[in-house]
Parts: sequence; C-alpha cells; structure tokens
Amino acid sequence: MLFRQIWDQKLAQYAYLIGCQKTGEAIIVDPERDIDQYLEIAEKEGLVITAAADTHIHADYISGLREFAERGVKVYASDEGDADWKYEWLMGSSYNYKLIKHKDEFYIGNIKFTVVHSPGHTPEHVAYLVTDMGGGADRPMGLLSGDFVFVGDLGRPDLLESAAGIQGIQEPSARMLYKSVQEFLKLDDFIQVWPAHGAGSACGKALGAIPQSTVGYEKAFNGAIGAAARGEDAFVAAILDGQPEPPMYFARMKRDNKMGPKVLGTLPQPKHLFVDDLKKLSGNTEVAVLDTRLDRSAFMARHLPASFYAGLNKSFNTAAGSIIEEDMPIYLIVEESQLDEAIRDLVRVGLDNIVGYATPDTLEAYADHGNEMASIPEVHMDDINAFIKKEPGVTILDVRNKAEHDPAHFPGSANIAYTRLWLRRNEVPSGKMALHCVSGGRSAVSSALLSRLGHDVVYINGEFAGWSAKPENQAAQTGVGHANELVSA
Repeated sequence: MLFRQIWDQKLAQYAYLIGCQKTGEAIIVDPERDIDQYLEIAEKEGLVITAAADTHIHADYISGLREFAERGVKVYASDEGDADWKYEWLMGSSYNYKLIKHKDEFYIGNIKFTVVHSPGHTPEHVAYLVTDMGGGADRPMGLLSGDFVFVGDLGRPDLLESAAGIQGIQEPSARMLYKSVQEFLKLDDFIQVWPAHGAGSACGKALGAIPQSTVGYEKAFNGAIGAAARGEDAFVAAILDGQPEPPMYFARMKRDNKMGPKVLGTLPQPKHLFVDDLKKLSGNTEVAVLDTRLDRSAFMARHLPASFYAGLNKSFNTAAGSIIEEDMPIYLIVEESQLDEAIRDLVRVGLDNIVGYATPDTLEAYADHGNEMASIPEVHMDDINAFIKKEPGVTILDVRNKAEHDPAHFPGSANIAYTRLWLRRNEVPSGKMALHCVSGGRSAVSSALLSRLGHDVVYINGEFAGWSAKPENQAAQTGVGHANELVSA
C-alpha cells in the first residue's frame, strides 16, 4: 500500500493519496479543487487515480470531488444525515458515483475502505477505516478521520449555526458529536488517525501541528475527547466554549459543495497588465484589485486607489475569501513568480474570476509616472498611547476574534472579527478609526477594506502583546462587558 499525506499550509488541510501498488489503482480523499496536483503525484508514483472521496460537505474550501467526477473518476460521497445535507449535484446525475452509508465497504485494488458515520461536525460526516488486505492485514491500520478527530481536538459542531446560519443546531450537533466520540473510543489503540486538518484550521480551536496520531494517543491526551469523560452535558459545554468566529465565506463553501461547485477544468489564465491598464482600474469599486505584497507598510504608503489588501502569506485564502464577493472580477498585484500560487489559493475558496495581474514593479512605474496613488496613515503599536492622546475622538477597532478580544483589549474598543467585517460593514462606527489585531496582518486587510468603503482609517502595526504586557497599560485593559457595544456575536 502506498500512502501520501498532502499538506496545504494555508488552509491547514490534508488530502490523502492511497494506492494499491499491485493493481496500480489509487484513491484521493478530501481533495482540493485544483486536482492537477494530485494527478501529478500519482503519476510519479506509477498510479492512476480511479476513485475520489470526501468525508463531508466541506465549509473551508471547494472540494475537488466534482473535478474528478468530470474526468470519469468514480466518486464516493456520504448519504448519511438528513435531507438537507446531501450531495445534490451528484444525486441523479450521470457521473460515476456511489452514495455511501455507515458500514459500507469498497475496495481500491487490495485495500478495503469501511465507512464510519461520525456526525457532529456535520450531520452527514463519515470517516474511513483503511485495511491493507494485500499486505495480509485483517484489521484496519488507519482512520481517515476527516473533520471528526484531529490531533488534540475534535471538529467543531457549531459551524452550521455560526457560519451557515442554521439557528439552534449547534447544541444538537454537539450531542451527536458526543455519541460519535463514544464509538471512537471502541476502536483499537494501534489504529492511526489521519485527520483532514492541522494547526491553523478554523474547523477546531486547538488543533495540533503533528500531522497524524493514533487512537490510543488521542484517547489519552486529546482534551476534547477527555471532556467527554465528564459526561454529555460537560462535553457539550466544553466543545462549544471559546470557538473562534468562522469566516463568513464558509457558508458559501458549504452551499457550493452541496449544490455543486462550478467546474474549473483548468486554472484561470489572467492577462498580464501594464501601466496604461492600471489607469482603468484606479478607484474602480466594481472590480477587486487585490494587492498581495508582503510588505504591509509599503501598501499603506502607496497603493492603487480602492485596492483590497491581502499579503500572500498563510492567511491569504482566508483574507481574500472574507473580503471579495464571488464572481467579482479580480486583478492581482503580484510577483510573477507567485502568480500560480495566488491563483490556486483563490480558486480553492471559490474566487475564479481572475482577469488580470500586474507586478509590484509595474505598480511602482505607474506611481513614478505621476499617476494618482492612495495611502493609509500608519501608527506603530508602541506609539499608540501618544496617538490616542492627540486624537481623543478616534475609535479603536479591534479586528481580532471575540475570544482574543475579551480577555484583554483597549478600553472602549469596538470589536468585529476581520473575517466578518465585510458582512457587518453597516455596523462599523462612523468617524475616524484606528484598527489593530495581534501583529498587524489582519488589521492591514481590514484597513484597506474600510478605506475602500470610504472610512477615515488609521492602520496600527506591531504586536498587541507587547503593548498589553507593559505595566502602564495593564491597568487600563478591561474585561468582558466594558468595551464598546459593537462586539462580534
């Protein structure tokens, strides 16, 4: 049996290529949308991907299941859960597919996959026990656990309510998750756990950075599983407490993966833009000019008017997905060497309409020719106290998650998580605002967004922890209930 775990750092996502070397067949589990990456790996290993499977209807990225179905690959998808959570694009289609239920089995060559219904994160969620029959095994060696069991955590049961807007479902989901944990505890300790996400994913609150684990280790040391030992009510309270606000584009991902994402086929091929082309984009709020430079201060100093900002780092997908509306024409400011990376990141969160791109050098040439550029004032966190004294009417807008904001924050600060700022844009305070987060990354994205919307903003760069730790600032920080009423729900 060949086993490959394929890691996407930005989405903190694992896909799995599992192949039978004797027959040359392979399956890909929980693939992302740009499936050429998996086809290339399989080809290098001398395998052909003959099947693809999802563990559930994903919320954080567009699944590659339909792309594989379009190529004639057989796809496996859950038929568990209620009528509202089915793969509607598959049902009754002409694709080569099988809808699967608890205890169903299928084979890829000499490798057996046994379906385990594991609801809680979502009602239809399944995991797969993997048994290498060709190697002589009669018991499973691993569990493709999807968003059920992570290293050190469990998949959050609140997403259907907090992201998809289905009211009153998070507690029943948490109770379903509790029952799924009881079944997990019956598995052999030696079974390996192969999760769909690692540290950095918004699908849990305490995911480990170790790529895989075992059932026995998770029984002993997984804090969320440990909470189940205290009883169902204690587990429900613990698993729902402190979950960060998910990005609001998660609802769109759920919808698309359920109803059927657009067929990508090949990656977008944006047009290379030059100085004269940028003149047509300057100040245009009908399109999304997305500046991906990593130097946040350089963006603040000068950028094309009405630009969005999302540095091409590990948060790029989340930032872009949170601020750009689907189908909006996108023009990138990006280094030529990073164009493919940016395109893949965007299509993975359903942003396909990538029309053109210009390099940062072209942008600088545009500015040097005397064309209009925009700027956003920047203040370093070390100087924020002096700034507030000079600007007594300024509102501090904290764009961290509520769970980060509540323990320590600027007195009187407003709070909207940056992933929800576009959705809640009508709640943004009037007047001058200074935006901060933990280190300046999220506040840079938010400053550009609010500036585009016409707000008078100041960008705060630097580490909040450093400000918070200073003795003269500790007494000024306030707890829950003392900040501005504008606090994320």
